[in-house]
Order: sequence, then structure tokens, then C-alpha cells
Amino acid sequence: MNNNESLIPLKIAVMTVSDTRTEADDKSGKILVDNLTYSDHKLAEKVIIPDDIYQIRAAVSRWIADEFVQVILTTGGTGVTGRDGTPEAIKPLLDKEIEGFGEIFRMISYQEIKTSTIQSRCLAGVANGTYIFCLPGSSGACQTGWEIIKEQLDSRNRPCNLAQLIPRLREI
Repeated sequence: MNNNESLIPLKIAVMTVSDTRTEADDKSGKILVDNLTYSDHKLAEKVIIPDDIYQIRAAVSRWIADEFVQVILTTGGTGVTGRDGTPEAIKPLLDKEIEGFGEIFRMISYQEIKTSTIQSRCLAGVANGTYIFCLPGSSGACQTGWEIIKEQLDSRNRPCNLAQLIPRLREI
């Protein structure tokens, strides 16, 4: 990390996918908001959306089309139950998938929860120049995911970072 440079703050939207959470008890969404603001990024918007692929897709599509939203973080809906549909909602929207995110997330998560990590279908990608990271709904998983994401969203991180690519992402 080059401490002589200033951080370029990114505008990040946060979505909690849940049929039961409210703002009062949304621990995972709060963890993501707290982490991004502590890292000096800007919260663009935070919403709670039901476990419905079309409502998820509609909200994410709105953010993808908003030139001021640079990153989208979702939490929830990445498991294997009947209502878990976040990957199915997001994948059709992606121009490019960032496979390494899910791979490293599961590798790190294995140290914490062992083979239960195979149930995580977290993913990341780029759509219309916007980074999208889909995390599991547990607060621990959100913290683990943020630990992976934060350095790549820091424009000072070396040897490279995703933040420095944002101006060129619209060329996809």
C-alpha cells in the first residue's frame, strides 16, 4: 500500500436480501455499511429486498445503470435453500465474472467453518462498469468478504487494485 497517495473514495450501494430482516436487525448489512464508511468510501444507498430474483435483479439493474454507483455489495441469498436466488438474479446481468473472489472467499472461509463453506455460492463480477460482490447472509461471512474486498477497492493498494480500473470498465 502506498501511504503517500490519497484514497479515491468509491460510491458503494448495499443490498440485504432477506424475507425477514428489517433495518433494526440487519446485522450483515450494518457490517458492510460500517466497514465501507470506516474505510472512507461513500454509501450510495442501502436497501433490504425480499428473496425474489426479479426484485433483486430490478434493484441491482437500477444501480448498474446509475453512473454514480461504482460498487454493489449484496448479502444473503447465496446458499442452497429453495429461496436462495441471489446468484441466479445477478449472473445474467454480469458482463464479466470475477471467479477468483469466490475461490479465495471459500479458501479463507474453510479455515473458519470447514467444509460448510461448500454451501456458499458467493460471486463477484462487473456489469456496465460496476463491480458487484454477492456475499452470504451471515455477519461472519460479510466480515470475511469485506476483508478480501477492501484492499481491492483501495486505490492505494499495490501491486494492483480493482479501484484503479473503474474509469476503463465502461469500455467493456
